[in-house]
Amino acid sequence: MTGAEFVIARNPDPDSTLRFLIRVPLESGAVVLKARDSWPRTAKVFCHQETTWPDDAEILERVPVRSCVRRGAAIDLVLARGRENRSQIVFTRIRGGREAIFWQTARTAKQAKPNVGIPHRRSVAGALNIVVDSHEQYPWRFADQQATTERRALVAGDYGVELDGVLVASVERKSLTDLVATLLGGRLRYLLADLAALPRAALVVEERWSSVFRLERARPAVVADGLAEAQVRFPSVPIVFCETRPLAQEWAYRFLGAALAELSSHSAADALASGLTLAPEAGLWSDRKVEAPPAKRRGRSSPEASAPQSADAAIVRAWAVANGFTVSARGRLAAEVQQAFQAAGPQARA
Repeated sequence: MTGAEFVIARNPDPDSTLRFLIRVPLESGAVVLKARDSWPRTAKVFCHQETTWPDDAEILERVPVRSCVRRGAAIDLVLARGRENRSQIVFTRIRGGREAIFWQTARTAKQAKPNVGIPHRRSVAGALNIVVDSHEQYPWRFADQQATTERRALVAGDYGVELDGVLVASVERKSLTDLVATLLGGRLRYLLADLAALPRAALVVEERWSSVFRLERARPAVVADGLAEAQVRFPSVPIVFCETRPLAQEWAYRFLGAALAELSSHSAADALASGLTLAPEAGLWSDRKVEAPPAKRRGRSSPEASAPQSADAAIVRAWAVANGFTVSARGRLAAEVQQAFQAAGPQARA
């Protein structure tokens, strides 16, 4: 196939979820496909056949081809480059007899078959309504789980559940490529800090842990150390490797259900008693535990000593929210809020 090229371009249709066009140079004639990604790195890439190649296509990459052969229901493609050079395009049928095309490598084909089935049982909290962050580009649909979804901006994570209109648990989803880029770029600690502000949160990776040690564009030891340091620094946010996209989705569904079942057992009074405080303006709960009040010192009391101490902070915040004050979920209460609480007298504590 001397002179033949494999071409990747940007799909000119802005409304399509298949963002790329690929042209596969078969001897019998080029095959044009719309593809969800530019290469099957972490999972199979869904494709759809296109009739023509647009004349004004924005070319992203041209790669010489060593071999491109149609063998039955598959096209075996070998490119003339050192890595990401061998792949296969499979024409098959899925549920309902519909035709489907998948672009895969030996690695992604193996990952797509972990030899397990996904259960269809409800979560411990029953059927869930899962809020999907509006910035999530190709979101999980939870089609195999008993759940409904709605798209909205989340303060943290990609998938969350709410209690009384407040986000109480969230899951951040990452491919291994995205996780490594986030870690090495220094953004992972900020992402985990946002998740740690929630009562329950987790980061789920659509990959095996062993894949970290097969990285080629990053030093595996550096990535492993970075993940370990991040987990130690934010122990309340587990980093979970779930092998495949379907298994990661299932884990997130079970996690969100368990979190919602636990937290929904707390009434507002229980939440205050256990140190859970509500910040409606932020749209989240904080489970930062309040400390015991310091022992009173003998002698003259200062204005600061007469102000509500940390043990009363949750009560003051609850009173302030009920009376129209805007307060943060943590930190020192404003002087005007403390003064108003003191002026309200004993009935404020009732």
